[in-house]
This record gives sequence, structure tokens and C-alpha cells, in this order.
Amino acid sequence: MATPSEKLAQSLEILEKFQDVEGIAVIKSDEITRTHKDRLVSKGFIQEVIKGWYITSSPEALKGDTTSWYASFWKFAIVYLKSRFSNNWCLSPDQSLQFHAGNKTVPKQLLVRSPKARNKVTNLMFDNSIFDVRASMPNNVELVTLDGMNVYSLVAGLVAVNVDFYTRHSIDARTCLAMIKDASEILAKLLDGGKSVVAGRLAGAFRNIGKDKIADEIINTMKSAGYDIRENDPFTEKISITYNSREISPYVNRIKVMWSQMRQTVMDNFSLTGTAITDVEAYLKEVEANYTSDAFHSLSIEGYRVTPALIEHVRSGDWDPRYGMDKEQKNAMAARGYYQAFQVVKESIKSILQGQNSGEVVDSDHGTWYRELFAPSVTAGLLKASDLAGYRNGSVYIKGSLHTPPNHEAVRDAMPTLFNLLKEETESSVRIVLGHFILVYIHPYFDGNGRIARFLMNAMMASGGFPWTIIPFEKRDEYMTSLEKASAGNDITDFAKFIALQIKQRVN
Repeated sequence: MATPSEKLAQSLEILEKFQDVEGIAVIKSDEITRTHKDRLVSKGFIQEVIKGWYITSSPEALKGDTTSWYASFWKFAIVYLKSRFSNNWCLSPDQSLQFHAGNKTVPKQLLVRSPKARNKVTNLMFDNSIFDVRASMPNNVELVTLDGMNVYSLVAGLVAVNVDFYTRHSIDARTCLAMIKDASEILAKLLDGGKSVVAGRLAGAFRNIGKDKIADEIINTMKSAGYDIRENDPFTEKISITYNSREISPYVNRIKVMWSQMRQTVMDNFSLTGTAITDVEAYLKEVEANYTSDAFHSLSIEGYRVTPALIEHVRSGDWDPRYGMDKEQKNAMAARGYYQAFQVVKESIKSILQGQNSGEVVDSDHGTWYRELFAPSVTAGLLKASDLAGYRNGSVYIKGSLHTPPNHEAVRDAMPTLFNLLKEETESSVRIVLGHFILVYIHPYFDGNGRIARFLMNAMMASGGFPWTIIPFEKRDEYMTSLEKASAGNDITDFAKFIALQIKQRVN
């Protein structure tokens, strides 16, 4: 007779068949026997979303942990909607454009159109829901599939959205507009429908983002076809950036728009002036004096249990990675990695203080910071040396966050964009705040993103004449909440204020 462990192993083998390469599974109750289902639920390996539907979860997750749900949300929606409507469904025009723009923040309510819909709200986990609306679908030419999700095509979505989309989702709107290469992509749809009001709005929107040629062509073509068209800018503000229209990830233009749109907000809420640093060695000694406290707080924010004594222990070199990998040793490994990374960050800061462009320095050196951060894990055999060769090669999810970072292919385009923005930015406050924020928004690594972001932040501190600044562990919740507000809500205000306050407290 099979033991309880053997029975659980059998159930886990069944679960594995449902999982994708990222370990996410969406299971309908009639696809698995009740015995396996009940066993997996009781052990915490799956959890119920709605009656008869389950997703993978972690047995170690505490009650109320949203991580598994937010990581599974989009796959659950796709599988569930296909089960209900076959392939005869799509997202609303607004949410379709957000998907095109690379915005995969988990929405409070997913809006779905289908001729088979029942105008019904389906309540899901953690106050999320799906609202299916009985409505006609765009024709086949205007319907596309992105990452398994049925959405309006880019052109069809831009023609279909209402004017308030441009104010409620201005970053998404600008990102989508920037993906249009020429007016011919959109004119056919405007002319066929006789949409003079929409044409005027789109002309104004294109002119707002600096695409005057497209705007003029829309106006002139509509007028030549006999339509009375009045140009109307739907945005409430104008920003000036250079868009990239090559066939690349939408995140490139998205990050540029975010940077430009958030830039003034950062300056308005930072309002600090750095001091010229003339004694480089004295500054670096002060940085080193902050090491123990910085390591304690930075590692504690990431969930490691470290003490100043442990940090000093590994700094002295009296540490052997060959010990058994209990929790204490893993904490020691993290502390040793932090020490090694801290030393190379100091060298980067030295280069910046000697006059090198701060963006160029962090672009060149951040890979070394990351490798040193996890070098002890390679020594201990927990990671292969090849694991530290570059950015992540798979998807990653942020614990408790509605924000879904870009896929790993997009990271290769997004990171150079970040560093180019840092190189060109003249305001140190913007480099400090947005450098940190955009890096965690991209989340280029499987682990260590927060530590690398805080290193980058402090390198930018040096470039602006500010002291090394520690994010206190006691302020973790406020820190993470302000980052979440920026990532999921596109509002950088609280994060800018938070960072400025930490500097003020450091100086005073």
C-alpha cells in the first residue's frame, strides 16, 4: 500500500502535466480526479479561484499571499475564457491597447467582449473580476492574439477607444501611437467608417507626440475625401521625446514615455541640491563607513535574516561556502555576496567622482555588481557560472505586485534604453529616482533586482553630490508601496518624496 509521501508524489506527477515552462497551471476540476485534487489542495500545491477552477500555489505561502494569483492571472483568464467562449471573445479596446503597450498590470476588472457573453461579473480571487459584455467582435482582420490573449489590433483599438483613454492611460496611449509607422496604417479604417471626429482626435494625438507628418496626412486625406475634420489634442500635456519606430519591444518607447512623463514630477517632489564633491577619497571612506548598516538594511528588505555580527564575520573572510546549506549559511552567502558587490560599486562611484558619465559607468559596471552579488552561490555550487552571464532568460514575478515585468526578450531592448536615458539626463534627482524605479520595473534578473537598484541609486547619488543613502528596513512597507504605486499606477510622486526624505534624514 502506498505511503502518504508516495501518494503525494503521484499527485504531483499529475500536477506537473498541467504546468507550463514557468510552473504555472490552470486546472478545471473535471480534468483531474477528486482524490488528486483534494490532496493537492490540502497540501497547498493548488488553490481554488472560483468553483471548479484551480491554479498552482506554493505550500510555503502565507494566507493572503497574492503572488501565485497575480503570476497566474493572465494564463487563468485565457484558459477560462476559451473554456466559456471558445475563441469567440476579446478584450475591450482600452485593455487591448494596454496589452499592445506592454502594460500587463493585473486589472481590477478584466473587460471582455463576446456575442456569447451574459453581461455578467465573475468574481475572482483578491477582489479581481471578469466582466463579460455581450457585444459584437471586431472582424478577423482587426483581431489579433498577443501572448494567447485575443485583442483588438493596434489600429482598430486606436480607432475604437474613447477620448478619456488618453487621459486615464496616457503612457499606454503614447506608446501605442508611437508604434504606428505611417498614416496609411490607420487611414483606411477612418475613411471606411467616416470617422471624422476620431480622425481629428488621432491627428491631435499624433501631433502631440511629435508625429506631425502622420497628423497632417490624416487631416489632408480626410478633407480631400469630403469630411469636415477638426484637429483636437486629447492629451492634457505635451512631452518631447524621440520615439523608436523599429520593430522592437513596445517597452522601449514605453520606458521613454514614462521617463519623460514622470521627470517633472520627480523634480517637483525632490527639491534637494547636492554638494560638489572635491575630496574623492574622503567620500569613499564615508561610503565604506556605511557598509555594515547598508548591508543589514538592504539584505533585510530582501528577506534575509542577517545581523551586523554576521556581516562583519563574512567581511573578514572567515567564511567557508562549503558548509551545509542551512538557512544560516544562505544568509552568510548573501552577506558575502553583498560585501563583494559593495566593493566594486565603490570603484564605480570613484570613476563617477573622477568625472566619468554616471550612466556610462553603471552601464559598463552593473553586470559586475550582479556577478559579485551571486559569486558565493557559484562557489557553493547552487548556481552555475553561466547563470551569471547576463539578464534573465525567463519570466519573473514580483511578490505581491500587480505589475508584470516585461518578458525576457524585451529586457534586452529595455535595459539599453534605461542606460541611454541615464547618460542623457541632466538632473541628478531624476537619475536617482527614475534610475532605481525603472530598473525594478524591468526586473532584469531572476534575483537581486532590489539590491542592484539600490546600488544604482547610490551611484547616482554620488553623481549629484549626495551622500550614500540607506533605505531603512523599518521603512520597507512604505518603500515597497511607493514602488508599487509607480509600477502599477504610473504615479512616481510618493517614491520621489520617499527617496528625498531618506536623503534629508541622512544629511541632518
